[in-house]
Amino acid sequence: MRAFVRSAIVLALGACLALISYVGIVAVSLTWTGAHGDTEVVDAIVVMGAAQYDGVPSPLLASRLEHALDLWKQKQAPVIAVTGGKRAGDRFTEGDTSRRWLTDNGVPADAIIVESVGHSTWESLKNLAPMLNEANARSVVVVSSSWHVQRAALSLDELGFRASSSASASVSPEGVWSLLAEKTKLIREIAGVSLGRIIGFGILFDITG
Repeated sequence: MRAFVRSAIVLALGACLALISYVGIVAVSLTWTGAHGDTEVVDAIVVMGAAQYDGVPSPLLASRLEHALDLWKQKQAPVIAVTGGKRAGDRFTEGDTSRRWLTDNGVPADAIIVESVGHSTWESLKNLAPMLNEANARSVVVVSSSWHVQRAALSLDELGFRASSSASASVSPEGVWSLLAEKTKLIREIAGVSLGRIIGFGILFDITG
């Protein structure tokens, strides 16, 4: 009996160590991806949505759009795809706000693909997928914040695209609570990517919504 208990304890400790190591590897990978942008020429730049205020991009969304515009000007891709729906009561979607910002900054309307329904990373990218296919965009570079860009790229991989990533500049949080919220986002991303790599990001969305 003692031998059985000892073996069970050893197995449990081994499993815990393996889990901790796996999560640690994912955290390093997520951080590395957020710090290194891909410069390969692709078919489309995909910009992940963020908050907008009555048609004006939030600082977070503006940072992503500015980075996508730079990549487009550098001819990394001929097309920019923007994503994001709206909250109840909003007049504008994140996708439509992003499109107007891009056209105001010199991107032709026919070089922009708009997904304006999704309320999550997976939902937006799943909705965007047929639009990318229709535009014959099979390779993409994803633009998002450093803590989020890997999950978005992996989700597009799962949806059948060849996805790389290029993180936008960080938007410094103001105040203790904002800093805490930023750290919470990072922890949630590490947990989400860790689980999504195992069960798939589509299934993860079905579970968590």
